[in-house]
Amino acid sequence: MSIHEVFMPALSSTMTEGKIVSWVKSPGDKVEKGETVVVVESDKADMDVETFYEGFLAHIIVEAGETAPVGSAIAFIAETEAEIEQAKSLANSDGAAATTTASPEPVAATASVATPALASQNGSNHKEGRLVASPRARKLAKELKVDLTTLQGSGPHGRIVAEDVEALSNKGKQPAPAPVAPPAPVPTSAPVALPAPRTPAPAPVAAAVPGQTVPLTTFQNAVVRNMVATISVPVFRVGYTITTDGLDKLYKQIKSKGVTMTALLAKAVAVTLQKHPLLNASYSDQGIVYHSDINISVAVAMDDGGLITPVLQNADAVDIYSLSRTWKSLVERARTKQLQPQEYNSGTFTLSNLGMFGVDKFDAILPPGQGSILAIGASRPQVVATPDGLFGVRQQMQVNITSDHRIIYGAHAAAFLQDLAKLIETNPQSLTM
Repeated sequence: MSIHEVFMPALSSTMTEGKIVSWVKSPGDKVEKGETVVVVESDKADMDVETFYEGFLAHIIVEAGETAPVGSAIAFIAETEAEIEQAKSLANSDGAAATTTASPEPVAATASVATPALASQNGSNHKEGRLVASPRARKLAKELKVDLTTLQGSGPHGRIVAEDVEALSNKGKQPAPAPVAPPAPVPTSAPVALPAPRTPAPAPVAAAVPGQTVPLTTFQNAVVRNMVATISVPVFRVGYTITTDGLDKLYKQIKSKGVTMTALLAKAVAVTLQKHPLLNASYSDQGIVYHSDINISVAVAMDDGGLITPVLQNADAVDIYSLSRTWKSLVERARTKQLQPQEYNSGTFTLSNLGMFGVDKFDAILPPGQGSILAIGASRPQVVATPDGLFGVRQQMQVNITSDHRIIYGAHAAAFLQDLAKLIETNPQSLTM
């Protein structure tokens, strides 16, 4: 029998489950090796997923709109048309599909893949950290609120089947769940790049109804995981006031050429980071990681909830006009969930600009894997004392940097802010060179 399981791929290092956006192929359709069969929503983007198998899409386990853990089966592919009905029977009878030893399903070239496999011959229902259970058993467990990790499967090779779930549920008492390690990412030896992501219509924001609980979106769940991950990091914050008259004047001069204020601020920060590589570094158990590139992430709120940080790569070396064009493209594709993983997870320093909403001052939460984030407030006219002892009106903005205190100290952050202010206040024209 040549029936293969299609598994939920890991499209990013933090992805634990994926949502099926749409099936490109329908049951019974012919599929070619390397052809897109399904569109999966990861924690940040919608990605086309190809198959290494040639044959027919026999049966869909996880329908569009539903979610599944990374490494779990989402469909069956039959090598011949005659085996389609066999695959359907396999799904309905909780049988174990025979898998080939071919490479795992290809995903984006920069993403790691959790290699799926069936249970081993020794009867264990875990294989390389992945729980092995039939589709019907998973569905039934969800309905009956049964923890599959507490079960010993009675199916072929230790696979958990529906009868195992029913037996535990009938006892009326469920053992305490045992923690299961998430599937370890396994780099592919020959990763295959995906076709360009699709352009789905933006998901509508769920209307808030008093007394109703609205489930979090995939994006919002990703933000939750990232924010919780930062709790254990000791951070400190330093504020600074920067006069922006020169920067504002420059912006008015080149705005008509497509330059954005976001690009100007990102460029100014990137140029300043050249003098302060520690602020562009990050902590690891082995020591301080000094990154070879200066990649500026900029926080962008999504229309359907959640937060994404498109990355301006090598922002210190790219001219301001190209940087602005790149930023415009990143934002457009971020809002339609078309970004590739390297376009939102390769940042080395983050900007969060709530000043565009009129916010005067705020503190930002340090993103996982980075050493610093700069919170930028609105630029407002302020009465200040001039060097000649008089009073004048200047445009000023408040910035606050949050840094990882394990590798960065107050003096380092203060020196960075001083140099950033000096660049913006005395030589903003250099940003166009």
